[in-house]
Order: sequence, then C-alpha cells, then structure tokens
Amino acid sequence: MKMLQTTLVLGGARSGKSVFAEQLIDHSALQRIYLATATAGEDEEMKQRIAHHRNRRADGWTTVEEPLALVDALTREATRGRAVLVDCLTLWLSNVMFAGRDPEIEARRLTRFLGVAKYPIVFVSNEVGMGLVPETPLGRAFRDAQGRLNQIIAAAVPQVVFIAAGLPLWLKHSPEES
Repeated sequence: MKMLQTTLVLGGARSGKSVFAEQLIDHSALQRIYLATATAGEDEEMKQRIAHHRNRRADGWTTVEEPLALVDALTREATRGRAVLVDCLTLWLSNVMFAGRDPEIEARRLTRFLGVAKYPIVFVSNEVGMGLVPETPLGRAFRDAQGRLNQIIAAAVPQVVFIAAGLPLWLKHSPEES
C-alpha cells in the first residue's frame, strides 16, 4: 500500500472532488478525520448538502466541524495515525471573508502550517476561475482570493489533482509517486 501524501483536490461544483478525496483516504490504513468547514445556518439547501456528504461517507469517519479556525483544528487533528480531509477550502475562504479577516494572512498562516505538518491532509477546493466573471465586486474579490489560495496551497503540497466529470487529472505528483 502506497503512503498517503498531502494532496489538493480541485474541481468544479459537482465534479466528484469530495468523493475522490474520500477515496484517497479510505484506501489508507489511517484513522479518518473529516474536517468540515461548511455552516448551514438557516439555508435548507446547504443542510441537505451537508446531510448528503455525511450519509455518503463510509463508517469509520470522525467529523470535526470548524468553519473558521482551520489551522487550529489541523494542529489538533493532523496527528500520527490519522489522515485529515478538509472539505472544503472554498467554504472556509468565504467564512474568512465574511468574518472580516484578511484572506491573504489566513492563507499564509495555513501554508506556514503545511511547512511543518508531518501527517497527511487532503484538501478539497473549488476551481472557480473557469466560469463566468461574477457580476459583483464581492463576487470578483472572492473569485480572485480563491484563485490565489488554490495557487499557494498547490505550491505547498506534494500532490495536486484536478477532478472533471469524476475523473482525475494529476497536475502534480510527489517525488515518491513518480
């Protein structure tokens, strides 16, 4: 069995990226931690999405909900014998922005953590720059911040895969995988 490496899984909405990320971890012999960044609030559709994700996962996953303090949660959860799935960076970024925090500072904090992280983390993130240009300044600021976040995380992790129509296209492999 090959060793799980920290990986960024990118894709569009409903591309299959979360399922792919779950399968990466399911095939490891590690304890599985699902670090959820979504908050449903009063949004019924988001509540249904969250329930769908929970119901789809196999037994043996421990769910940790953390919409904002991602690095703190990773510090606690990414330990020996565990693999952490962060689903997803896109919702985390929107939480950061709505909380009035600087996305660049938070992204740098995350990449500093990745520089010292010893155990595998699989990040899921949306590729939002391939669609229509958002109409609003906030939408454009979010799209730009998401693109920058994806770039810096991709540079900081050993593996990056793009999912389209449920199929993986490996963009970056770790030296161990070459």
